[in-house]
Amino acid sequence: MASYFFGKKFVTKYLKEKFPQNSTCLDIGPCNGKWFKLLGNHFIIDAVEAWEPNIEKYKLADKYRKITHADVLDFDEFDYDVIIMGDVLEHLSVEDGQKVIKKMYPRCKELMVAVPYRLRQHALHGNPFEVHKQPDLTKKIFAERYPGFKLLWSNFLYGYYIKDPEYKQKTKAKK
Repeated sequence: MASYFFGKKFVTKYLKEKFPQNSTCLDIGPCNGKWFKLLGNHFIIDAVEAWEPNIEKYKLADKYRKITHADVLDFDEFDYDVIIMGDVLEHLSVEDGQKVIKKMYPRCKELMVAVPYRLRQHALHGNPFEVHKQPDLTKKIFAERYPGFKLLWSNFLYGYYIKDPEYKQKTKAKK
């Protein structure tokens, strides 16, 4: 639950300018529905929440078109214009994070991943999904572990990454 307000206005503007009204969006790990508040007037948004008590506590069913209670590792409906994975990747092991990204990446037009840098966190309020399994993330480590992204916005605490449209060309050129 280390979500920061840093950069959210910039990212919101970017997504609204890039995608037309009523484009589809999947919010993975919505917690209190912060991305719905920012983008719900522009996108048709569904959500996947792993911690079931958050669904009721934050009235997520009243916000999102569809809310699914599932761990992202077990979820497989990624055919959206935009997928927002805000403050989720650090909660997955490197191996699981890479598997999920690999599944999502080709199935959406934009995959926006937001992560805190160098942040340790344990379970909060009984929620085991809050543990940070990648507390060592930095810009450099993110780039090494998750190729195919470019930095959209960052400061020393936090970064937003989007799909790099030149990624396939870069990997072909290296061969």
